[in-house]
Amino acid sequence: MAETKTLLMDETAVRRALTRIAHEILEKNKGVDNCTFIGIRTRGIYLAHRISQKIAEIEGQRVPVGDIDITNFRDDVGGASSKRTDDPSIDPALVVGRKIVLVDDVLYTGRTVRAAMDALIRGGRPQMIQLAVLVDRGHRELPIRPDYVGKNVPTAKLESIDVSLLEVDGKDEVTITGKRGDDE
Repeated sequence: MAETKTLLMDETAVRRALTRIAHEILEKNKGVDNCTFIGIRTRGIYLAHRISQKIAEIEGQRVPVGDIDITNFRDDVGGASSKRTDDPSIDPALVVGRKIVLVDDVLYTGRTVRAAMDALIRGGRPQMIQLAVLVDRGHRELPIRPDYVGKNVPTAKLESIDVSLLEVDGKDEVTITGKRGDDE
């Protein structure tokens, strides 16, 4: 079987998707008063900062950005529940009574988002939680649906979506990698 890699989004497509998400957040929330963006480590942090910057360019108002480490809140990593602590992984001032927009690069099973919500709520009670993702690839195992999506990409389970961001990888692009049989 040969592995194939296909470009789904180049730098321009990523920029356009984030601009669209910024506009949708502004429209849905009637501005960004009382909003906080929380990026899920690692790439979600950079996407949250970029969306905040886009909103600042549009509205002249920057949205506070925080980040969240969900490592100790995952249910799909052996022994994770024994590692949990009472310490929140986020500043409660960014959470309590605020409209939170969780930001991540790829939505797949929903388990990462569930872990992020667990960690977030451990830091305090938000007014509401919304979800923004650059790519939604389907295959949900939990009833989680994004509010803002850059691109919907139906995938096979054997395929993978790889998001590269300038801040981490030196380039902005989204690719899909999968295996093809020689007879296809």
